[in-house]
Parts: sequence; structure tokens; C-alpha cells
Amino acid sequence: MREVQPGLWETEPEFPAPGLSTHAYLWQGPDGNVLFYNTSLEGELDRMAELGGVSRQYLSHQDEIAPSLRTIRERYGATLHSSAAEAAIVEKTSPVDEAFDERRTGTDGVEVIPAPGHTPGSAVFLVRSTTGSTYLFTGDTILVDAEGRWFAGYIPGHSDRETLVRTLAELRELAPDVVISSAFQGDSGVTELGDRPWAECVDEALRSLDAART
Repeated sequence: MREVQPGLWETEPEFPAPGLSTHAYLWQGPDGNVLFYNTSLEGELDRMAELGGVSRQYLSHQDEIAPSLRTIRERYGATLHSSAAEAAIVEKTSPVDEAFDERRTGTDGVEVIPAPGHTPGSAVFLVRSTTGSTYLFTGDTILVDAEGRWFAGYIPGHSDRETLVRTLAELRELAPDVVISSAFQGDSGVTELGDRPWAECVDEALRSLDAART
């Protein structure tokens, strides 16, 4: 694992498909360590122990289901958080402690935002870093390609285009400083926006949906 932002640790990559990489992220929050997404790498689970273990794990969508969910729960006593729309699928692998279906902020500092479209139960998460920056974990709802262009996580036959359009329109109103996707193409799933407005990034992703239609 490596620290990619203050208090934010990135696992080693996994490669679920050609040209596609994924990471999980351990955030050192005010109420214990929070793991976003999932990793199947046993060595990274050992590294998490050195960083204080895992208090809570949040899944952005059902594609992150793997036997390691149960391992993390049993090894660290971590609670597992999933959307209500996909909780039944997750529970075939591991018990779910919270099945959320609305926007809320918990005592752990994690703001949960349902974001259906990529999958029925996709969600994104907002947290505030110790330096005051806002981290937005987008799962596979919106991500960057190998050239640094933003695109929507639309998979024909798997995703719902119109629902994803509505979700992106809602996410456009957020104001993150750093965006962290689960899957990505290119060099990194962590993007510091700098002076570029987030709304402009989302608009670019919406155009990718229009292009995919033609």
C-alpha cells in the first residue's frame, strides 16, 4: 500500500479486464479506518493491520463482491455497508451491517450518496481529509480513460443509461477536490482537480454517453 493523499492509502492494483485496473482505498477517518471498494490481495490485508485494521468497509457496487469481504469482516471486525438495492447479492458472500437507500452522513464522517445507473445499487462517497480537502469516491460511475478524459461507467446490457444520466446530473452539483474511482484506465484512479471545475468533468462524461449512443 502507498499513501496517495493525506490519510488515504491505495492498495496494489488488480486487473479485472485488459486495459482496466482497480484499487481499494483505506481512509484514516475520525472514527477509525474506512475501506472503500475491495481488494483480494492477501498481502494488502496484512498491510492494513499495520495501519490499524479496518473499522468499516463501503462497497460502491456489486462488482466489488469477493470472498475477501468475509475475510476483512472476520479478521478486523469490520462492518460492511452496501446499497439496499444490492444487499441481497452481497449477503450471498458476507453479512451486510447497513443497507443504505438514501443520502446520509454517518458518525464516521462518510457521506453516502446513492448513484444508480452503472448498476442498480451504485453509490459514491464523500469524506473530508485532515487538510480540509474533499475526497469523492466514485466507484465505476464516473472515471478517467488513458488520455485523462472523463467518461461515464456505462456498459450496454449491464447499465441503465437514463438513470446514469440523472445520477451524473446530481453529482455535477458536488464540489470535490480529489476524485478517486475504483476502476480506471491509464496511470491512476486518483485525480486532483486543481483549477478544473468538477462540473466540467461531469459534462465531459455526459458527452461520452451521447457518443456511445451514436
